[in-house]
This record gives sequence, structure tokens and C-alpha cells, in this order.
Amino acid sequence: MAGRLHIAPIDISQLVPDLAMETPLLTGANLAPRRMLSGIRLEAGRPRLGQLFWGLTPPWLEVLDHAPHCARAESLASRRMFREAFHARRCLIPATGVYVWKPQPRFKQPFLVTRVDRGPLLLAALWCRFHTSLAEHTDSMALITVPTNGLLAPLSDRLPAAIPPAVARRWLDPQTPSEAAQAMLAPAPRELLGAFPVSRRVNNPANQDAACAHPVGPMLRHEA
Repeated sequence: MAGRLHIAPIDISQLVPDLAMETPLLTGANLAPRRMLSGIRLEAGRPRLGQLFWGLTPPWLEVLDHAPHCARAESLASRRMFREAFHARRCLIPATGVYVWKPQPRFKQPFLVTRVDRGPLLLAALWCRFHTSLAEHTDSMALITVPTNGLLAPLSDRLPAAIPPAVARRWLDPQTPSEAAQAMLAPAPRELLGAFPVSRRVNNPANQDAACAHPVGPMLRHEA
């Protein structure tokens, strides 16, 4: 699953043309759920970067601690929690890495999954709106996960789906049929992602320094 994100300063306009920046990109070395993240949505026909709470909170959810931070791609069309949002409210979360933990005999070793070229990713997500009053509302999101490819399977069984920039606008467009959107949710090609071990400082979400993402070993990557 995706329990932490690494989001470095990136030029998102290179990934999503005509992007409107409602707010600056929120960055951090070790970002955990239950906080605000930057997300891209299609508004009035134009992609726009705004802020979303990480943890999907539909209006009928009674306990905030039950807000899921991830949604399995296989259950989007069937689960009440995700079905409506998947059909009409898809979004993207710009990120530069996802932390996963590989089980070891005596502890879990954290790894940072990134593009092999360390470039940015557009992570698939869905969002919903909860009106706290007639004039105020909170928007929230959950990342969409897919099975991990064979290269990274020893580290984690699932990862957030990465949407290629070339189809980002189609993913965001609510007019895109759900079947077409579902087809975009696939494990990343082996050539796209790699992973390297990092310091166990990342285990504590209070640690937000750059050292959390420094490699402590070589990158696991596909060798052609």
C-alpha cells in the first residue's frame, strides 16, 4: 500500500499543459495520510491544482479514522465508498516517490519507489466533497492502488497507479467512460520504476528532513 509519499519541488506544468495553479505545490520528504496534499482536477474544462485532504471522507462517513487513504482498483466500481467518485471525480496527485516497507527477519526495511530517472509521477486518485455548512466544504481524496509488477513485488504487493502524462487529461475528464479509465489502471512497466533502501528515519512521520529519502543502498531496477 501507499502509506507515505515523497513530494519534491517539481514543475508540474511540464506534465500537464494549461495547468492553473490555485495554490502552490505542497512538498515534503515524508508525507503521511490525514494531511493536505496537492491534487489536480478538471474544473471548467481546465486542469487545476488545489488542495485535498488525504483520506476519503464521503458525506455519510461517521468516523474520520475510517476514511480510507487508498482504494483498490479492482473494487472501484463495486464498493459504495468509491463507486460514485470513480465515475465522476477522478484526480491526480503529483509525487516524486512512494515509500514501502520490505519485511525482514527482525524489522521492515523502508524503500523509496521512484521513477528510475527520478522524475515526477502522476498518481491516480479519486475525490469527494463534504459540505460542513452551506458556504464551506472540505475536499478529500484516496490514492488508487494496483498490483505491483514483478520487479517490485518483493517490496510490496500494491502501489499507487501511475497515469502517463499523455492520458492525464482523459483520466481527469468525467466524460471519459469508466471502462476507459479502468483500463488506465495497470501495474507500471518494469522500465519506469525503481526502488532503493532509505534510512529508517522515515518510519516516524514527524521526521521531515531530506535525509529520509537519501539512498542507503543501490537502486533496484530493471536491467534490459
